[in-house]
Amino acid sequence: MAENSLNVIRTEDERQLIQQLIQQLMKGDESAFKQIVETRKLLVYNTVFGLLQNPEDAEDVTQEVFIKVFEVIHQFKGESSFSTWIYKIAVTKSLELIRKGKRKKRFAFITSLFGENEEIKYDPPEVNHPGVVLENRENANKLFAAIRQLPENQRVAFTLHKVEGIPYQEISEIMNMSVSAIESLIHRAKTNLKKILKDYYLNNK
Repeated sequence: MAENSLNVIRTEDERQLIQQLIQQLMKGDESAFKQIVETRKLLVYNTVFGLLQNPEDAEDVTQEVFIKVFEVIHQFKGESSFSTWIYKIAVTKSLELIRKGKRKKRFAFITSLFGENEEIKYDPPEVNHPGVVLENRENANKLFAAIRQLPENQRVAFTLHKVEGIPYQEISEIMNMSVSAIESLIHRAKTNLKKILKDYYLNNK
């Protein structure tokens, strides 16, 4: 059997399994919830970490995401994929943490990392994103520091697409925006990142 056909079968099997687990969870089956956590925890953690860039924050928010999933599973209507639905919750929870300023209370180094105009004063602490290989870590740290300076929507769209590899269509569903709006956000994010990184390297020669 061709590899593409096998992939389709695997995808369909996974979809059916998730649907079964969702139905079981709606009936209060805790074992189904544990299976959902096991199959989706890496997806959620990576997404949250990409936005928050701190492992402790990411772990806390990942827990909050699954608590929310458990509480509102009855609101899942299947209008989008289950992964997209969880991505939405993960992004919402991450932004809530950022907006409340909890990170500043817990991690004082962030306030000393950037100047008044949010220019990079020195290299940030190492960011160990699961998707970053060791030899690219130094460049990734600088990129993540620059991403932090983007406007919120640009930061979310860029992180979801370029860091997590989520396609435009799915990001548009997650962010409740058109595909063209997502494309525009990512284009502006790339333009801003080029400027931020250019200024950084010019100031640190």
